[in-house]
This record gives sequence, structure tokens and C-alpha cells, in this order.
Amino acid sequence: MIQIYHNPRCGKSRNCVAFIEAAGKEYEIIKYLENPPTTDEVVLLLKKLNIKSLELVRQKEKIWTENFKNIKMTDETTIQALVAYPILIERPIVINGNKAIIGRDLDKVADFI
Repeated sequence: MIQIYHNPRCGKSRNCVAFIEAAGKEYEIIKYLENPPTTDEVVLLLKKLNIKSLELVRQKEKIWTENFKNIKMTDETTIQALVAYPILIERPIVINGNKAIIGRDLDKVADFI
């Protein structure tokens, strides 16, 4: 079953959920702001996305710009920031089995699902 890391306040995230629903696919929503992922879950997510931790960060978020932007971060410290501040996680993330994508581009979501 498809899983979606979803923030209901985000238009791109809402569009992605609507797109998957319209495609008739079964899905599960993960409201990651209400139930933040653990360190292990973020590491697994990065593996499924096949990206580096910094690529998962919403670098324009106020928390990032005020607290982390000018600090040299390792993968481990970036992951800890994502766990501590889940608002920093890019969204939506669409997971299908052992693979995942950041679902901001609906054409990529269509190819993925």
C-alpha cells in the first residue's frame, strides 16, 4: 500500500493526496507533524528516497534559516534536526514498497504509482 508523508496545511501535499485518490490507489496518510518519525525512520526514508539528508530539508523554513543554515552539518546532525523539527522534512513523500519520492511534481508521482 502507498504511504504519504502528508501535511494537510501544504497545498502540494493536498494536491498529491487528491491525485493518488483520483488514481484509485489505496493509500495511508502519515501525518508526520503529529507523529514525528524516529531517527531510524528518517534513515530508512532517506534510503528509500536514495538522497542525502540535506536534500530532505526544507531549507527555506524559518527554523532552518535561523538555527542551522550557516552551520556545517554532518548527515547525523542533519537527521537529528529533522527528528527534532519535523516541519523541516520536505513534503509530500510518497512511499511505495522499498522506494520513495518527494511528490511535489505530480508527473513524477504518476510515473511512480
